[in-house]
Amino acid sequence: MNSLEFNVDTRSTELNHITNWAKHNNVKLNMAKSQEIIFVDRKLKEKVSEPIEISELKRVKVMKILGVTITNGLSVSPHVQSVIVSCAQVLYALCVLRAHGLCDSALQTIYHSVVIAKLCYAPSAWEGFANATDLNKIQSFINKSKRSGYCSPDLPDFENVCTSMNSDLFNKVLNTPTHVLHPLLPPPNTTQPYCLRTRAHNRTLPQRKSHLADSNFLLRMLYLNAY
Repeated sequence: MNSLEFNVDTRSTELNHITNWAKHNNVKLNMAKSQEIIFVDRKLKEKVSEPIEISELKRVKVMKILGVTITNGLSVSPHVQSVIVSCAQVLYALCVLRAHGLCDSALQTIYHSVVIAKLCYAPSAWEGFANATDLNKIQSFINKSKRSGYCSPDLPDFENVCTSMNSDLFNKVLNTPTHVLHPLLPPPNTTQPYCLRTRAHNRTLPQRKSHLADSNFLLRMLYLNAY
């Protein structure tokens, strides 16, 4: 039995639970703004039939979750495309500012605080699901900005920037017991009889069961430089 079949019969129960929780906390759940999305692994050879729609919820194939757009096939290409379009509009504004005499150093400061902040928003959540084309689009946009003088030429590649941000977050998760992601870490490895070299963490390496699991932030960081 796959996870989709396992959760089909509990959808209405879960929805009622959320509705009751909202009433108990003096909040009204707006069903008109609530949506349902069913994530399906497109690489599975066996096709999965989607369950019947719940009358109260609208089923969608693309959803924006906390600022990150993702499809029901776990693709973030729409997110990358929308972010690049938004950043392109910022480039036009920078062009106008340059025409009014703003110096390159100030333009680069604005670019870093606005454009890079948009491009590097929540990489731990979506970078693992991005394909090579998605990442190349972002890097090409940054390279074009460098040639135009809007981006500082010493800015590292996008992949290196994301790696640095992910490492900082992972270290916080490891070293902060109260962090919301800390309980999701595997237990410490206490069975290792010897240590040939220092590892980035002392946690047990979980099994890598599928390519979707490899896209998970914690699993990616646990295996990063593990050998």
